[in-house]
Amino acid sequence: MNVAPPIAAEVFASSPDEGTPSAIEVEKLWTVFTQAGRETVIHKDLDLRIAYGEIVSLVGGSGTGKTTLLRQILGMQTPARGQITVQGHAVATLTARGAARRVGMLFQHGALFSAFSVLENIAFPLQELKLLPDDLIRDIALVKLQMVGLEAKHASKMPADLSGGMVKRVALARALVMDPPLLMLDEPTAGLDPESSDSFCDLLKDLHQELGLTVVMVTHDLDSIFALSTQVAVLAKQKVVFKGSPQEVLAFQHPFVEHFFLGERGQRAMTALRAPAI
Repeated sequence: MNVAPPIAAEVFASSPDEGTPSAIEVEKLWTVFTQAGRETVIHKDLDLRIAYGEIVSLVGGSGTGKTTLLRQILGMQTPARGQITVQGHAVATLTARGAARRVGMLFQHGALFSAFSVLENIAFPLQELKLLPDDLIRDIALVKLQMVGLEAKHASKMPADLSGGMVKRVALARALVMDPPLLMLDEPTAGLDPESSDSFCDLLKDLHQELGLTVVMVTHDLDSIFALSTQVAVLAKQKVVFKGSPQEVLAFQHPFVEHFFLGERGQRAMTALRAPAI
């Protein structure tokens, strides 16, 4: 494997140019959890800048607060200190409606409403706004259903009748129903077989290009990281210690990188990527 010379120093996670507007900026973020009277600091002075159009994978060991950071960007959790801005707007000042229009979220297991049909699940965010007539909402939901590669005949099905791959696609359609420019993904390929995982990654790549999305993803799936990421941010020591291309991260000297990317699993993933298509 040919990689760049090792990088030993911690590198601030910035976007390409300091003067370039960022889709997401996280500044001096502190996250503190309190349990049984004891405080645990998860993030301490964490900084992260994500440029428009990037697909950024957040990686790190257990307890580094990757999913928590996603939820804070979405406005679902509030940090103890620091500021998060999305498209120039402080997340803390956004209403739920404002946040939904800017950021879509695909939860790890889809989080579909079991009592709602496929179409009702996709339409739910629009129904909550109560701004559009029902017929128009239905038409929009059908368009999103087909956008994620599912036929209209599936619209009336219930979540219990769907395969794991179909659940992910319906959840993705719901995340995109408000046409948000930013998309958060929490373990998007978890629970999928290799073929379904590859197909879902191909769909995400196509949508990223077609819709001009900025994507932030938490995943332990090395195949997904190498297939999708334009940038990888490494969380350790309560902050982002490095952000760069997947190839640059491979050259970054850090125990987590060596274990996660350069260990047996990482070698298998890179071998598969280098294998010629059949």
